[in-house]
Amino acid sequence: MAGPLLLGVTALMAAMTFLPLVPIAHGFIRVCDFPRLQILGIAVVLSALTIVLLPTSWGTLLLLGTQGSVIAVQLAICLRFTPLWRVQSLPSDRTSDHPLTVRVLAANVKMSNREYSRVVQLVRERDPHIAAFIETDDQWLQALGPLKERLPFSVELPQDNAYGLLLLSRLPLRAPQVRYLVLDQVPSIRVAVELPDGRSFRLYVVHPEPPVPFEDTLGRDGELILTAYEAKSDPLPAIVTGDLNDVAWSRTTRRFQRLSGLLDPRVGRGFYNTFDARIPLLRWPLDHLFHDPRFRLIAIERLPDIGSDHFPMLFELSLENDNAAGESPGQPDRAEVREAEEVLDKAAELDRKPIGTDWEG
Repeated sequence: MAGPLLLGVTALMAAMTFLPLVPIAHGFIRVCDFPRLQILGIAVVLSALTIVLLPTSWGTLLLLGTQGSVIAVQLAICLRFTPLWRVQSLPSDRTSDHPLTVRVLAANVKMSNREYSRVVQLVRERDPHIAAFIETDDQWLQALGPLKERLPFSVELPQDNAYGLLLLSRLPLRAPQVRYLVLDQVPSIRVAVELPDGRSFRLYVVHPEPPVPFEDTLGRDGELILTAYEAKSDPLPAIVTGDLNDVAWSRTTRRFQRLSGLLDPRVGRGFYNTFDARIPLLRWPLDHLFHDPRFRLIAIERLPDIGSDHFPMLFELSLENDNAAGESPGQPDRAEVREAEEVLDKAAELDRKPIGTDWEG
């Protein structure tokens, strides 16, 4: 009985490990990107059980070899987000009160969550320069109104389909744009933020579609590719933040980094898993900030529970005078650029409602 069970679970873990390496923009494949930490833990347990429960044979050795391959691949991917790896975002020696420092709070509040006071209190306690809220409807817009006393500049886009956005800022926002890059009901924000010394940087706030097993991921992947191209060509140093509905280690996110040249402050520091806040054993890093190499990192922190299914994140960065990184995200090769163009071609043909518009009803 133990042999067939161990064989079946091992086969499933191997399939979920290697399928995401295939460049197919479909949720059935891409959702396997998410539970890499969980698969790693299961594979370690499977190896121990195989050694204890099964007699030594060629079949047992083959099973152990498969489990070892799963462990090796998952470790190779996940180790990048531990202190054992070289950081991408270099540390800054500036303090929080420096005029070229910016503190960004990003929070998916979950539209149906009505614990407004927890969000308001958290923002007041952490006092960010910029607060980006995801899944905001009219009720959230009204409830967060008192924060405008400290964060008077805003871009407001409440929606009742869980794709609403609200950007509040203590720093002046110049030339704000609300765009629908792929799907009509999925907005993103592009704006220039002016620092106290007159220098500016570009801020992109995004919340593309989530992957689901029964639908393509062209909406999400296409929006991330377009944002990457914009950030790469932008003359201003760029920051991209929001709920990307993708894990930090996925093929899609790695491609986003290579196309944009932006750095991930989690690399070499930690996972900072933000979803699902309600289930400790099923958590992944979905809420991100990527930044231009002209920024240095002062602090990164996962913030306390606000009643949402996401934990908020706080990032503190300093805009420096030079362009440098620790570990580079690398450059896209021809195959990756061609793959990105093919995704954009297919995404341009999408004509459907966004995924998840009825989840928060």
